[in-house]
Amino acid sequence: MIWYSKCIYCNHNVYHLNDGMLKCSVCKKKYSPQRVNKILTLLDAFCKDESALHLAKRLKLSYVCVRGYFDKFRHICTKVCEDEYIIFRNKTCEYEEYFYLQRSKRKENKAIFDTQIFLSFDYEGHLYNILMPSLKKYKSEFLQDNLEDIYANECTKLQKDIDIIKMHKHENNIVKFWNYFEGSILHYNGVSYEYFPLYLKEIEFKYNHSNEQQYKLIKDYFFKRSS
Repeated sequence: MIWYSKCIYCNHNVYHLNDGMLKCSVCKKKYSPQRVNKILTLLDAFCKDESALHLAKRLKLSYVCVRGYFDKFRHICTKVCEDEYIIFRNKTCEYEEYFYLQRSKRKENKAIFDTQIFLSFDYEGHLYNILMPSLKKYKSEFLQDNLEDIYANECTKLQKDIDIIKMHKHENNIVKFWNYFEGSILHYNGVSYEYFPLYLKEIEFKYNHSNEQQYKLIKDYFFKRSS
């Protein structure tokens, strides 16, 4: 158990109450040190890429509970990425287009409508991604008009273009991010279409920051937003 002398919310002195709770002398926030310890343990595992299922088993916690906190951390990753974009957006940048489709679906023409296309921007070493509008809502119309083969061919051409970019710009920071993204996304054994934006921002956030920076940023945002 960590002994707290400073408030997790505002960093002022805390009182240790008889019931085991902590109370801040300034912001008057009252909270359980056990709950804070649990959150920080989950956060440390999240920053180290431990899976929610494995962590739930290791700590003997509900998977739903762990997954819920991980999703909160991912939303904070998104918030940090957007806040940092405001800081870096005036710097010079390069950008390239990328498309992602789970490997298990790449030979299915109809699955091509599940492709996620995003633009990767390199702001002098800081990566930022914008997810492009989805064609998923037009899937039924494309299938009715028998256009899935045409679209699949276009996506194949795009993949070849990406491969060419990788070959000619292998030291490019955007290509480094793509390789990092491809390795990271595999850890999740499939990401649903709806949750993909959160996972993309998590990977972007982790690419831009060391483990120590990740932990501090998410911790500060989490307790600031909870206060």
